[in-house]
Amino acid sequence: MKAFMDENFLLNSETAKQLFHQYAADLPIVDYHCHLSPQEIYENRSYKNMTELWLAGDHYKWRAMRANGIDEHYITGEADDYEKFEKWAETVEKLIGNPLYHWTHMELRQYFGVYHILKKDTAKEIWETCNEKLQTQEFTARGFITRSNVEIICTTDDPLDDLNAHELLKKEKDFSTKVLPTFRPDKVLSIQEEAWSSYIDALGQVTGQTIRTFSELVLALEKRVHFFNEVGCRLSDHSLEPVVYEDATLEELDQIVRKALNRETVSEKEFRQFTSCLLVSLGQLYSEHDWVMQLHIGALRNVNSRLFQSIGANVGGDSMRDDPVALPLARLLDAMDQSGQLPKTILYGLNPRDNEMLAAMAGNFQEGGTIAKMQFGTAWWFNDHREGMISQMKALSNIGLLSRFIGMLTDSRSFLSYSRHEYFRRILCQLIGEWVENGEYPNDIEGLGKIVQDISYYNAVAYLKLNENANL
Repeated sequence: MKAFMDENFLLNSETAKQLFHQYAADLPIVDYHCHLSPQEIYENRSYKNMTELWLAGDHYKWRAMRANGIDEHYITGEADDYEKFEKWAETVEKLIGNPLYHWTHMELRQYFGVYHILKKDTAKEIWETCNEKLQTQEFTARGFITRSNVEIICTTDDPLDDLNAHELLKKEKDFSTKVLPTFRPDKVLSIQEEAWSSYIDALGQVTGQTIRTFSELVLALEKRVHFFNEVGCRLSDHSLEPVVYEDATLEELDQIVRKALNRETVSEKEFRQFTSCLLVSLGQLYSEHDWVMQLHIGALRNVNSRLFQSIGANVGGDSMRDDPVALPLARLLDAMDQSGQLPKTILYGLNPRDNEMLAAMAGNFQEGGTIAKMQFGTAWWFNDHREGMISQMKALSNIGLLSRFIGMLTDSRSFLSYSRHEYFRRILCQLIGEWVENGEYPNDIEGLGKIVQDISYYNAVAYLKLNENANL
């Protein structure tokens, strides 16, 4: 019997162990998609206790606690911080088979040197040990980033953001991690939302641009894309809920914009037309700036309306969609490609049903001269567990080029989530090691080691052109 989470955790062959320890373990991290606050990084936020650091805002943990019958009072309610931590500890005991169990203990070990198993009986001791360390300078936002060997962080930022924290971080001489913005214009695309008109008014004020037509809206967004680019942005990000495509004339688009600005109801057809055409226009802007476009596909948000109304969004009331994806996605990508302005694109799927389809879709739009222009993105959200990661990588390897994959990201609001990169690298090395041990791939350890290092780090650096020598 193997010891619990020893140095060879998830590594079940000699090849896997060699690949991880010699090639993957010590590489820097490129976290090219996350939801960390750049302001908290700039201010080097400190935390008064583990609940503030570990539980606040973590809807993964909140969902598990609700499933364990924990009252909302101890999750997002008014219970004191230790009571919330203790209820989380009680839940951890029930998480057998859930990646949260592994992540919890990886984070306790990596950052706090705590090797005890978290449960109700050990909660008080672990609480006190960790809280004591949180009072020291190493246990701050920047401290966690530095100790995790994070080289580059790409945050998620609204087009209206002034990016002041990013500008200030660029001037910091004692903090070597690059913190770059990512352009996420979801609110611009949400034309059926009541707040859309007010948001567009704010966009007009920020850009000094009158926005009464579709073309004027695109011009305002072009100004913000240029501004983001000047601050170092390398990616955009879109959550497509659902994926749609429908053509429209400029006259029709102008009419749709006027209706929405006047707070009139926008029909489903008009929503499809506006969303499709605006995404195509944005794709052209991204292509001009050599950005990477991220498309997150398949989230069904705020399913529990009572939870949403009482607590808000992003609190654990979301799920997977099962809308048809292939046809509208194909038409959307093709519309960008027809003018030769389809940017480098990462396709993320929340429903594992779509894995092979997305891997195949990426292959339709690969282009000579750009290695792996289209990426089938890493296992996301409900899929970032061992089976989900393996399923995603097997779909990619079966249909595309796993060796050109840009690897893992945290997609997290927590400064402790970098252990997920180690988790991914162990799974990657185990998968490749298994193929070698089974005689499915030659035992060329140096060649295999390069593949592992590329997927873990170098491919992302090159794909995003994050250094002068990038050539992917």
